[in-house]
Amino acid sequence: MKLKLDYFKPHLWFFALLLALTAMFTTKAMAAPTASFSATASGPTSNLTLTGNIKVADADLGKNGNYYLGVNFQQMWFFNDGAHWVPYLSGAVPVYANAALVDRSIEVVRNLDVTSLIGADIYVAYGLNDTDMAANNKYAKVYTIIANTTPTVSKTTIHNGGVDISTNATVGATFSEPMDSATITSATITLMQGSTPVPGTVGYSGNSVVFNPSNPLANNTRYTATIKGGSNGAKSVVGMTMANDFSWSWTTAATVIPPVMGPAPVLLGTAGNFLILAKTGISSVPASILTGDIGVSPAAASFVTGFSLTADSTNVFSTSTQVVGGGKVYAANMAGPTPSNLTTAILDMQTAYTDAAGRPTPDFLNLNSGNIGGLTLVPGLYKFGSAVTIPSDVVISGGANDVWIFQMTGDLIMGNGKRMTLSGGAQAKNIFWQVAGQVTIGTTAHFEGNILSQTGITLQTGASMTGRALAQTLVALDSATMTKPAP
Repeated sequence: MKLKLDYFKPHLWFFALLLALTAMFTTKAMAAPTASFSATASGPTSNLTLTGNIKVADADLGKNGNYYLGVNFQQMWFFNDGAHWVPYLSGAVPVYANAALVDRSIEVVRNLDVTSLIGADIYVAYGLNDTDMAANNKYAKVYTIIANTTPTVSKTTIHNGGVDISTNATVGATFSEPMDSATITSATITLMQGSTPVPGTVGYSGNSVVFNPSNPLANNTRYTATIKGGSNGAKSVVGMTMANDFSWSWTTAATVIPPVMGPAPVLLGTAGNFLILAKTGISSVPASILTGDIGVSPAAASFVTGFSLTADSTNVFSTSTQVVGGGKVYAANMAGPTPSNLTTAILDMQTAYTDAAGRPTPDFLNLNSGNIGGLTLVPGLYKFGSAVTIPSDVVISGGANDVWIFQMTGDLIMGNGKRMTLSGGAQAKNIFWQVAGQVTIGTTAHFEGNILSQTGITLQTGASMTGRALAQTLVALDSATMTKPAP
């Protein structure tokens, strides 16, 4: 939450309306390894009931701290101080309640018409104090008040009337607005082969739905997918139903064609020759196991620490018992052509970062407020305007040629012992994580993909990774295992 705000004169009508809101806590006994935040909403915007939910991290459980409830509307901040909503300009953030920290639910509004607040963002937070809350990301935007519009299908993964479509193509659609996941089920999303239902499961994430057939589709066959509308059909999070059924049809190819889903891959250039590439240093707490080349530039070999390097007789590279499978260690102060090669690789790394960060029109925007733990991530471009956390296992599902790009303006943090799993033939070489902040892979966690970090990358004790660590500062390892992806 950005707390250093410009001055905006409060609108009295808006403040008066906010004073009508209620806020009530209920206590729960459980906590979570890391903090998480969510919201539960029911009813249309004209009669909205909204509850914000806070799960306190294990490390904070029972400590004395503060709870916060905030609203941002037209670039103005308001916080509930436990009795009233007050405008916030600067200084200490108003506290909703001070208590021993436990999981809480905050009833923000009940059966209230908030159509005058379309676009307002609702935040919940906690912290030992407001500095702890802001600095350690113990907050989240959990709900945006949206208009009571009729939801529609804005696009499908397979175009209507398509021919020669792969039998493995993703059957999915994107809605015009967030939907009530309880109404996105196999009862409202169906796939038919003629008059015969095709069995499968339904997944919903962000604004998108995917139907996963239980078995591969048949070749040279016409299929029709339908999203049910009407009173018993798919509904938006504010309770608005689709006006009519939405259907699209296609014919599969006579022979199997490998699908390609997601954006074009990020071209790594010569940076892709490295398992680890960094500008200021690479450190290891032995013994790490690295399968692939590692390099630093413009830093010298003295900034590759913990590896017990042995220089080759040509001084073009060094070796280490921690760099295996024929991998070599390169640094900017070694003999030619190493310095020139490293300069090119660093420039290619920076170009790749810029490319990944600049990809437009994301398929998923701020998915689950940056908490992607427990999700199954389909191919596409994901954009996050905050830190991204992985507090539980995550699955990346798609074909061998599909591509995933994750853009984030904050940090990327994977919890201790959590695992990233690939399914459906997905390959680590086609997964790209563009991170403006720090990357931390927790103790014994497993990660997949190419990390392009504008700052540093840390693999904590026993962490493992299939992919590349390409950092514009330092890569730090603690008995980590890394394997460069297959070409």
